[in-house]
Amino acid sequence: MLNQKSIKELQNKDTIDHYFLLKKFELKQKKDGNNYLVIEVSDKSGTISGNYWEGFDEFYKNAFVGAIVKIKGSVELFNDRLQLRIESVSLTNENDNVSLSDFVPTSLRNPEEMKKEFWSRVKKIQNDWLKSLIKNVFTTDRFEKFTFAPAGKSFHHNYIGGLLEHTLEVIQICDLMCDISEKSNFQPQINRDLLITGAILHDVGKIEELSYESIFDYTDKGKLLGHIVIAANWIYGVCKQIPDFPEELQTLVLHLVLSHQGKLENASPVEPKTLESIILYYADELSAKTNAYRQIINSGGEMNSNWTKFHHLLQSSLFITKEPEYYQKETQDDLKNSMEEKSKGGLFD
Repeated sequence: MLNQKSIKELQNKDTIDHYFLLKKFELKQKKDGNNYLVIEVSDKSGTISGNYWEGFDEFYKNAFVGAIVKIKGSVELFNDRLQLRIESVSLTNENDNVSLSDFVPTSLRNPEEMKKEFWSRVKKIQNDWLKSLIKNVFTTDRFEKFTFAPAGKSFHHNYIGGLLEHTLEVIQICDLMCDISEKSNFQPQINRDLLITGAILHDVGKIEELSYESIFDYTDKGKLLGHIVIAANWIYGVCKQIPDFPEELQTLVLHLVLSHQGKLENASPVEPKTLESIILYYADELSAKTNAYRQIINSGGEMNSNWTKFHHLLQSSLFITKEPEYYQKETQDDLKNSMEEKSKGGLFD
């Protein structure tokens, strides 16, 4: 374990002699024509950038994205944001006794519990065709990658185990909608087995769309095909291998996966056109956006502000809500006792 402040804990004028994961490094030119190096680094809590003004030639020649580096310098405030003033940067070696696991963020949920929850939900599917499809898509190798992969590069569930966590959330939301539909007796009823199958399979292609050994990024295959096409190809291939798999059922499953991002401008090959696909789209959005917003809020706000930093994907800042003072002053027991005392008097006392 690292014995150092996390990036989120760093404050103005702090002195640093810290290890970080190198995310970016780029040569830029000063007004006098000389070069300087812009460096962006990360740990489990977030990212921070800094300028390396001189003496960086040897480092620049040997550095690579995903390397663990040691930075000496200080923290300074510039345009109301913290950044590093770098005195020296060096690549680490085995003697530094640090590993990628010290820097790569991971799900807060227990991975073994999530695996059990996943297969427990698969067992509840009554349609044998769909159950067979899921088990054949999730080969041992794919499932191992699936339980380790993030759900995104930078926006939602972007940590180890995030893809499985996100998938379980989508399954739960879809199950809830089925429960609501059954209780209200709406027609037509939602095909629960079909919807849950779509929830389970919708993002499986991300295990090959993303690389996540150190820095999260898109693979060549991910950039050329995307996770939706990757998943659809697997599903189509498995359906053809299962004897007599119903063609209409295959089409409905494929439509769920192909349309789960909702809009064509969101890289969805088709838009949702079935009841189940509409639910899956919004369930996916709800899980992803809630997680992303939570992470943005937890990353902290602008200096002396109740608002987060402006986020380019949201095109907005978010308000950081705090627990109201009247919740903090009295516990629920205090409130209960207070009400009981008041009730002893008359109604108009």
